[in-house]
Amino acid sequence: MIQMHQPRRLRAFLLFISSLLCITLTPSLLFAQDDEEVIRVSTDLVILNLTVTNKSGQYVPGLKISDFKIFEDGKEITADLVVSFSLHESPFASVVLLDTSGSMETRLSLARSAAIRFLDRLRIEDVAAVFKFDSKIEQVQEFSGGRDLAPMAFGMRAKGMTKLNDAIVNAAKALAEREEKRKAIVVLSDGLDTNSNASSDKALESALAIGATIYTVDMSATDGQSFRNQQSAGMLKNFAEKTGGRFVATPGGPALRDAFESIADELGHQYTVAYRPLNRAHDGKWRKLEVKANRDDLIIRTRKAYRAPKK
Repeated sequence: MIQMHQPRRLRAFLLFISSLLCITLTPSLLFAQDDEEVIRVSTDLVILNLTVTNKSGQYVPGLKISDFKIFEDGKEITADLVVSFSLHESPFASVVLLDTSGSMETRLSLARSAAIRFLDRLRIEDVAAVFKFDSKIEQVQEFSGGRDLAPMAFGMRAKGMTKLNDAIVNAAKALAEREEKRKAIVVLSDGLDTNSNASSDKALESALAIGATIYTVDMSATDGQSFRNQQSAGMLKNFAEKTGGRFVATPGGPALRDAFESIADELGHQYTVAYRPLNRAHDGKWRKLEVKANRDDLIIRTRKAYRAPKK
């Protein structure tokens, strides 16, 4: 384990992180021992954290449960199955993943600066950890509410291959051990995995299984390789969209700063819905989720699925 020097700057980052979705009210978290090694959650309730904005991207307050329709595997959740609906502002835990592979050589300083900016936006009650990944995955900073980026992070050098999928799986495992009900993963990468054992689907499932939201920043947007950039963006967008997070195509400048500010607003203003699932079978299968608004001017972000507990 890497020694930490009491980070103070590790608080900001959770700003980028909040739309945490579909978690459980009785969070018995465990690592599955099957071939998939996907983290599972055992519970009798499903919790959805909803980020709701208007078409201008501004948070919409004052909504009621009647403003939403929730669907599980295409079937609407009726009012009698809804246990609670509220504005939720609980602490959350996050993991920042810094790509330090060889392809990031010209962008590593920018990525490090972005990570510091994330940490600067953490609230007092939030915690974050920092990992770096290339041909291997290392923890740079333990979970903390501090604001300092560990000194080790400033000595990082770009080298090796890219274990993006494996890094997300590791982040999900680390978050599964946290008590916070809201969890997020922030990825700063050029998006092209070249050396993981895990597939992108397995990485996505690992995050979904613990209700973690993934936010991605496409660092490849700083070069001129358009085809490579499209591949990178596609991979990173998929992680963000499927978990209810956000994809940021611009890794620096005012656009990134503005994105973080709006995300910070999201973190403090999320609606939480708890309901009893229609399908009570403990079969370990995935249930598709969809939340629709009864108003045309609302945009809702939440996770796209959850995995049922398995006996």
